[in-house]
Amino acid sequence: MEHNTTFPIKIAELNTLRDEATSYLKGVQWDQSYKAKNRDQKGKDDSILLYLSKATGNATSEVVSVSKTILALKKKMLPDSVAIPIYLNQSLFALQEAITIGLWLRDSYYDASGLTSLNERKSALDHAERREFDSKQQTATAFMLFGTAYRLLYDLKPLTDDLSVMKNKFAGIPELSLLSPIKGISCLLFYYDKYLNHPDLIANDKDMLNFTVVFFEGIIAEIQLRIGSLEYTESITDRTFKLEKSEFAVSGWENVFEGTAKSVEFNKIQFEEIVGNRDAKHFARRLTERLLSYDFTAKKNPFQELGGFMPVFMGYGIPGTGKSMLIAAIATRLKEHCDNLEIPFLFHPMPDTLISTFQGGSAEKMVQWMKPLQDPSRLIFAPIDDAENNLQERTAQGVSAGVKEVIGVFLRYTEGAYAVNYGNSSIGLFTNLPEMLDKAVISRVQGRFKIDGARTLPDFIDQDYLWWRKIEKTMPGFVNMKNPSDYQYLSAQGWAKNLGEILSHTEKPTEERVLEIYEKTEVKHPTQEHAFYAELYQNIQKTFPFFSSRDIRNIQSAVSLRLTDFDLPKDWFEHPDVYFKKDYDSKFGMLQELMKSNMKGLSFSDIRRQEVIRYLDNVATIADTDFKRKVDQRVHELNVQLEARRIFEQEE
Repeated sequence: MEHNTTFPIKIAELNTLRDEATSYLKGVQWDQSYKAKNRDQKGKDDSILLYLSKATGNATSEVVSVSKTILALKKKMLPDSVAIPIYLNQSLFALQEAITIGLWLRDSYYDASGLTSLNERKSALDHAERREFDSKQQTATAFMLFGTAYRLLYDLKPLTDDLSVMKNKFAGIPELSLLSPIKGISCLLFYYDKYLNHPDLIANDKDMLNFTVVFFEGIIAEIQLRIGSLEYTESITDRTFKLEKSEFAVSGWENVFEGTAKSVEFNKIQFEEIVGNRDAKHFARRLTERLLSYDFTAKKNPFQELGGFMPVFMGYGIPGTGKSMLIAAIATRLKEHCDNLEIPFLFHPMPDTLISTFQGGSAEKMVQWMKPLQDPSRLIFAPIDDAENNLQERTAQGVSAGVKEVIGVFLRYTEGAYAVNYGNSSIGLFTNLPEMLDKAVISRVQGRFKIDGARTLPDFIDQDYLWWRKIEKTMPGFVNMKNPSDYQYLSAQGWAKNLGEILSHTEKPTEERVLEIYEKTEVKHPTQEHAFYAELYQNIQKTFPFFSSRDIRNIQSAVSLRLTDFDLPKDWFEHPDVYFKKDYDSKFGMLQELMKSNMKGLSFSDIRRQEVIRYLDNVATIADTDFKRKVDQRVHELNVQLEARRIFEQEE
């Protein structure tokens, strides 16, 4: 369900719950169940499993103190020091804050679900009310523990490295009680403490950090297995809870840390190997420069503030013009720069196996694919090749339920209350058939460019040259053909200085219907007047009813992008300390100066006219192609019917 309401988690309210959270860390009591004491898990460390199963010895219950255990670990690690190891301290502090968040979510659910009222009348409840009370208690406990674990992972997971060793040692969660919040937190902290006391598990403070993350990942996994059996979850799944003065938010049961993605291998391709496509290559270069400007400390990108960053873009063109090569070239350029700047990079293409035959399965897979895009700890390039396969127009005949599920998730995660984009990730739609894409998906696209391949004589010469020079290198002298007398190979494939070079010829629309509307509007208002564009948009909307305010915002974004259409100095890449390793405010100031310098000599009205023409031509191209395709299909069907009738009549 889409979250339609955001509630603030107020810091002042958390302060009143922190003492309760601290009391649980000081001591909880838990009695292991028979099942937990006698469970069997093959493939895990037997010594740890046996240790956990006999955690209480012969006693019926035991009081444990996580805070005392952590102090004991401190003495073990630094026996002669009063200082607490940094990760040990961070783990304890993060756990206290996580429990505090969990308690707040518990109280919020109590009030929203009516559980507070039931609790006040607990002794007078009838059978049905008692059942409702017990059920809501379980849901409140599950949500409290989920929120606790989720907050802890938010704080600590970015600090971890390889968790595989600790995951191999982890013997799972022996049991997790959801009977009541007090039982739930007691059970959780009991087994967390018992793990920490195992003599072979925690050798240093980094082990403490890694184990804590692995343990609470296990808590979330355990809760997610039980979500289907929980009742009265409406006041959880229909809202988002966002912490004041923070990016942290809990959106139902969604887990952004689930299945953290690993970078996919790709073929290394340089932009010099791509012929033509000046517009596409220019956009790709700007994309890489903007992503690389992301600040990992501030968790934001200065280009977002300047208006020059587009989290969703689209490249389109006929088959064979270089879409797949362009994807690989962008990934190659980003990976090379990230390696040089020691920045983590994720190449995260949409998988081919996204659509599921099971109801809800496609949405689940799409959520898992979208989640890593909210990870602020690395740069992410997420291409969707052949985008029309998974993002097809939902109203078209025969579109599967799986495609509709995928589109629903895409729309929710690219714009909405919890669609977080730090300026470190960008989704690229690449398609041969833009007219087949869902219109709501296209409306999310803020930057678009044509991938048209070789178009000029130099392009065709260079495309052949890239082919036969490999033969010449292997067998010198074999390619005994005359070179062009007035052209140097690959000289036409250089970078454009700015988009103005590419669009300098854009004076009037090329699409017939847009040109007619444009010239009709131009009679009433010169293009230098704001009224020209207002009337142009109104006239366009009459011909293309789907043209909306979102399209106008996309045009505005494209104009803003042109104002930041400048090269980052080569020196900044050669000496990262000059720019890339500066703090956010310094980078923002340096970009502002470049932007001011770039704007000298630019004409706002010219840029606006060019971008409006480019966008409207694109709108008309997609609409007309869609219409023409439908007409061609209908003509084909009529021809088939006529031919079938002719053959039928001959056979009579």
